[in-house]
Amino acid sequence: MEHIFVRGGKALSGVVEIGGSKNDALAILVGAILVPGVSILHNVPVNTDIHNLLNIFRQMGVQANFTSSNTLELDASNLTTSETPHDLVRQMRASFNLLGAIMARFGHAEVAMPGGCNIGARPVNFHIEGLRQLGAEFTLEHGVYHGKVDRFLGADINLEFPSAGTTQHLMIAATCAMGTTTIGNCAAEPEVVNLAEFLNACGAKITGVGTSVIVIEGVQSLHPTEFSILPDRMQAGTYAVAAAISGGDVFLKHAIYDHSRHLFSKMLDAGIQIDAELDGIRVKRNANTILPVDFKTMPHPGFPTDMQPILATMLTIGDGTSVVTETIYENRFRFTMELAKMGADVRISGRNAIITGVKRLSGAPVVSPDLRGGAALVIAGLVAEGVTEISDLHHIDRGYENLVGNLQHLGADIDRLTIKEGNIPCSV
Repeated sequence: MEHIFVRGGKALSGVVEIGGSKNDALAILVGAILVPGVSILHNVPVNTDIHNLLNIFRQMGVQANFTSSNTLELDASNLTTSETPHDLVRQMRASFNLLGAIMARFGHAEVAMPGGCNIGARPVNFHIEGLRQLGAEFTLEHGVYHGKVDRFLGADINLEFPSAGTTQHLMIAATCAMGTTTIGNCAAEPEVVNLAEFLNACGAKITGVGTSVIVIEGVQSLHPTEFSILPDRMQAGTYAVAAAISGGDVFLKHAIYDHSRHLFSKMLDAGIQIDAELDGIRVKRNANTILPVDFKTMPHPGFPTDMQPILATMLTIGDGTSVVTETIYENRFRFTMELAKMGADVRISGRNAIITGVKRLSGAPVVSPDLRGGAALVIAGLVAEGVTEISDLHHIDRGYENLVGNLQHLGADIDRLTIKEGNIPCSV
């Protein structure tokens, strides 16, 4: 069993390179299932979600090999089955998007209900309804969706909610459909735009990405390409807040300001210096105090729900009271119960978290509740007095490549150690 141990009090400084986006890579990898031949993808992150998806691919006959640390060659020419390995699919949500991609290849598919973080209700009904409008038929047996279609047919689809996952799923399915598909009230995240650019580079005809209506003119087939994954805006936001809460000065190499504009706007309001520079962003905290800030999560281009636990953690040592409203996932505040063990003053009222800043946090044993909540606890440990011990690291591993090593490089007193339950390593 591995735990992270953080001894607080070190101001971060230096340069951290922002790696490839997990969410972008997962969507593009699923889209690559439509492509016969060898596609080359650069800047692919190495984390457990990517590892699990590639294991699913390999068990289905897809060749997927890293030729260098973050360059992947993928060939789906010999995709041999329409049935996914259900035990692996249940471990991650993004794998459900294989349903439409495999149906586009074979005309039928079997995909289990997805897993992922327990942050609230994330039903797949938007996915299923959209695929039905494209002509698919489904049955649900023992937790597995069985889908069939002769060929997807273009349709006019209007989403009830601008879900990024649903938009990406339907865009992939419609790429080789017969006729033209429009997706209204669609998501506009950078990862949605980049997926469309990847598919277009493979020969798709997709327009309108980044707006509320996407138009896909179906093509007969796609061809391989060479393409790069976006820098991870969630990683960038995490390291930005880590720099700010620690009173540090950090350059986020490759981070794209526009992709995190709402987060940086709120950090500026809190008194943090944010400067867009060539090939990255500098984050520096000059003042002794962090100002209180209110914010509300919204679909893109609003404040991203994934960054809510990260920024909320910074506000626990703010000079005043902040109100955070979570409109996307009802269980996003579970991390605050762990922060309370460290002395944070957070009161939950429905969809609101009322955060009253305290002078200091104190280290304590805490449990990572989910991916971003786990990262938030690491950030809290950077400024806490004493030692913070974080367990259940499998959540964090889903989305961060070398989080501990990067923070060590920036000067944090942090280690990831294998321990026996109930024992504390001598080095702590």
